[in-house]
Amino acid sequence: MTEEEILHEFRASEALLEGHFKLSSGRHSGHYLQCARVLMNAERAGRLAFALAQKLPRDLRAQIDTVVSPAMGGLIIGHEMGRALGKDALFLERPEGTFELRRGFRLEPGAKVLMVEDVVTTGLSSREAIAAVGREGGEVIAECSLVDRSNGEADLGVPFYPLIEINFPSYAEGEVPAELAAIPVTKPGSRKS
Repeated sequence: MTEEEILHEFRASEALLEGHFKLSSGRHSGHYLQCARVLMNAERAGRLAFALAQKLPRDLRAQIDTVVSPAMGGLIIGHEMGRALGKDALFLERPEGTFELRRGFRLEPGAKVLMVEDVVTTGLSSREAIAAVGREGGEVIAECSLVDRSNGEADLGVPFYPLIEINFPSYAEGEVPAELAAIPVTKPGSRKS
């Protein structure tokens, strides 16, 4: 898929939002990508996952034992990546603030894991999820995501393969421009405003 085809998928599903958003990283932005909307259509989710799988080097794809994604945002794309790669797809949850496998999921000792996210902004949740896989006995050998909005600055400690890089500016709490601060803030996704 070309970058324009990928962006078309986001626009067609009304997944590219404008306003004033407080991201899960705590940063503020005038744009938000609601990946749940782009993934709500199974055909579209499958196309995006297939395109993302094609971005992974062939030798890396051959090493992957299992796909793991953090809930909630990574759940659907993680499942679709499992389908695209022909691998099982597990997900991590944070029942008490720290990622862990639940629901009877487990990793074989030394399992080679592909971490799959929807969006990476600072990389903090990715690093936490990668650490959780290590605690569960696996080894994350790479991460991929639908969107990298880190300006290429997210250091995940493993090779990173985003489907698309979108570099909307984001701001720390005390650095929000006046014109953005004048708009009521929304916490998108499953979190309450």
